[in-house]
Amino acid sequence: MDTKKVLGIVDHTLLGVASTWEEIKQILDDAMKYETASTCIPAAYVKEAAEYVDGKLPICTVIGFPNGYNTTAVKVFETKDAIANGAEEIDMVINVGALKNKRYQEIEDEIRQIHEACDGKILKVIIETCLLTEEEKIKMCEIVTNAGAEYIKTSTGFSTGGATFDDVALMRKHIGAEVKVKAAGGISSFDDAEKFMSLGADRLGTSRLVKIMKNTDTGAGY
Repeated sequence: MDTKKVLGIVDHTLLGVASTWEEIKQILDDAMKYETASTCIPAAYVKEAAEYVDGKLPICTVIGFPNGYNTTAVKVFETKDAIANGAEEIDMVINVGALKNKRYQEIEDEIRQIHEACDGKILKVIIETCLLTEEEKIKMCEIVTNAGAEYIKTSTGFSTGGATFDDVALMRKHIGAEVKVKAAGGISSFDDAEKFMSLGADRLGTSRLVKIMKNTDTGAGY
């Protein structure tokens, strides 16, 4: 197993509501040590984190998180603020209610506006697959593709379920050629990670793989 390759596509994540700066710093240190793709942290810590890593690690944050039902104007403001503070990647949550109401153009327009606010930085669109029907998942693949976002992402990790193998395979089948897939929520082992990668995941949102590496390094094993 090429653990370095796997870690290279991980967004090392800490989004707990009670996360402290000391915990965020530990996440940043670990992400730099194990050379993850980025670290995904609350927006309130982005400026401090960007200054701390000083260009050595991309900072990712979340917008409209975790429920997605903020207005578009709020999400756009959040995005611009995060980018100004040093975020290089944005993971936004769609308005699932709008999807259930079949307000497809409204969702696409929101993604487009947030993508524009990203000012060339990476945008990942969280569709919260655990709340969607297969038809809705396929529709979101179409919408995300049309809106021009770089990634479609399975889950926040804060709802009723996380990434599944079936969802990643489905998304890979229905997204456009330029769109990448991020699997997030419940990825607890390198075996799982490799399976998601084999099904087409380009990025993984998790904290557990780095924890496994730290335990291995200290002789604690898996």
